[in-house]
Amino acid sequence: MESLRTEHPKIGQMRMAEQVAAALRDRILAGGIGDGSTLPKQDELVAEFGVSYPSVREALRILETEGFITVRRGNRGGATVHAPDVGTAGYALGLTLQSLQVGVVDLGAALATLEPLCARHCAGRADRGRAVVPPLEALLERSEQCLGDGAAFTRASREFHDTLVGFEPNATLRVVVTSLTSLWSVQEEAWADSQMSRGSYPSRKDRTAAQRAHEHLVASIARGDAEEAARIAGEHLTATQRWVCRTLRDRVIDAASPRSRARFRRS
Repeated sequence: MESLRTEHPKIGQMRMAEQVAAALRDRILAGGIGDGSTLPKQDELVAEFGVSYPSVREALRILETEGFITVRRGNRGGATVHAPDVGTAGYALGLTLQSLQVGVVDLGAALATLEPLCARHCAGRADRGRAVVPPLEALLERSEQCLGDGAAFTRASREFHDTLVGFEPNATLRVVVTSLTSLWSVQEEAWADSQMSRGSYPSRKDRTAAQRAHEHLVASIARGDAEEAARIAGEHLTATQRWVCRTLRDRVIDAASPRSRARFRRS
């Protein structure tokens, strides 16, 4: 009986810490505490929740472990908030796929199914002429200027794809496909750098074909031709993925590299 009694304070402290963490987590997720802002000082949290300092410190540790905050120690310390975003979702999804040993080819197949759907939906947007087409046309101009440099062209092309799926009107689909597209971009950009160093990157003729496919895709979106937009997107993805998958067909998705982390921080 004595051993159980000695555990009660710890159990109570943990439960209080979890309740405080849950309350703060809910505020962050609801936007009540903005990304980049600082949580109230520990003194204020103790007073607000009526709990002990150990409970508050444990609550902050829970949130830090979950990635919601970064705690700085010292006189100028504090807890900086990191509200979850598309980059957070993409990184977590990528790590999950990597832990499951999912291959690059599998990722490409998922995108070949989902990205044409986003292109279809973009063509159906009533505001496509104002919100969708101009940014994509600006990216087309940029990628046209990169045709002479394979690695630069790949980066510009991937920005085009990342931007396109970002215009998906369905929020759930947008988060999922944007995450997958960003993850694929990491694989393709690493592939492009490797192929350039070996002198085996696709020819300028192949790059030009990809550029023209992007142009036709934007034109179909501008016309509101949803079926054509989906068809072009699907055919283009199949053609371009063939180059990457030929080299990376046995490769597991890489989501933990510095390149991956940097991209998801920018998402």
